Amino acid sequence: MPSSVQILGTGQLVTLSRRMRAAGGPRLRQNMARRIRRAAEPLQRDLQQAIRTQPITSEGRKRNRDGRMGRGGPSPTTRPLRATLAGGVRISVRQGASPGARVWMDRSRLPRDVRNMPWVINSGRVRHPVFGNRRRWATQWARPSGWWARTTAAGVPRMRAEVERVLGDVRRDLE
Repeated sequence: MPSSVQILGTGQLVTLSRRMRAAGGPRLRQNMARRIRRAAEPLQRDLQQAIRTQPITSEGRKRNRDGRMGRGGPSPTTRPLRATLAGGVRISVRQGASPGARVWMDRSRLPRDVRNMPWVINSGRVRHPVFGNRRRWATQWARPSGWWARTTAAGVPRMRAEVERVLGDVRRDLE
């Protein structure tokens, strides 16, 4: 289930933030925030790429009673689903009491009718009405499931190591 990936509130970040505030270096704080954001950007790109390339398959169209293929038609919406979902992956960098970086799915950037879709696709089973007809439903499968969990598990160690490196550089600048 997509949630946020956070690296924040660690003792090193808190003490470093206090020392930077005491040193009065806004340029140093901005530099650290920019570098922490850059450390999180590869994970954001990976998550966006994962949802853009997530295969969603169906059983195909059913045949009518007389053996012919069922009726079909164009999609009722023109927006691309996966690109819309990829646009909802965001980064936020915080400074202050609990400094750190967070990569998260911003539901407010998604259209109202697909706000739960990242979690639905992550579960692996997408059930929806056929062309908006609530009396006829279709099931589609997002395989492999867990696009958020797999991508974050692969990207968080790299992000954490980069943040540690940034902290070391800032600590050396303060000394």
